[in-house]
Amino acid sequence: MKGMQKTYSMKASEINKKWYVVDAEGKVLGRLASEVASILRGKNKPDFTPHLDMGDYVIVINAEKVVLTGTKADDKDYFRHSQYPGGIKFVNIKKLRKERPEFIVEHAIKNMLPKGRLGRKIFGNLKVYTGAEHPHQAQKPEPIDIARS
Repeated sequence: MKGMQKTYSMKASEINKKWYVVDAEGKVLGRLASEVASILRGKNKPDFTPHLDMGDYVIVINAEKVVLTGTKADDKDYFRHSQYPGGIKFVNIKKLRKERPEFIVEHAIKNMLPKGRLGRKIFGNLKVYTGAEHPHQAQKPEPIDIARS
């Protein structure tokens, strides 16, 4: 078939990455996580290529001020297992919010990324901080407003 269009697939050398900063204050956790995961993956770009790390770098600030809907603020538990018999552990989200609030945002976003080598590489492009300060001013991150509450 003459004149048929070929599907274009980007090469790793052609990828152009940007830095974005997202303020999590007052945002719903799941909505924020799905938007950030999409940006990290690169699905917001017209030349998205599934097998490459096309996404941009995302800095999430004010992670401790993220909002949980319904009764999740009281009821949600995080599950771990030590791989030994009886090694099951549950940690309530209230305790995690005091000790490691950035873990809550990281965990939600990580579970929305692909599993495997590519997902681990993409997850490295995420930086989550408590408070409004971050050490990435030199990259000149653009503020982006996502996930209305």
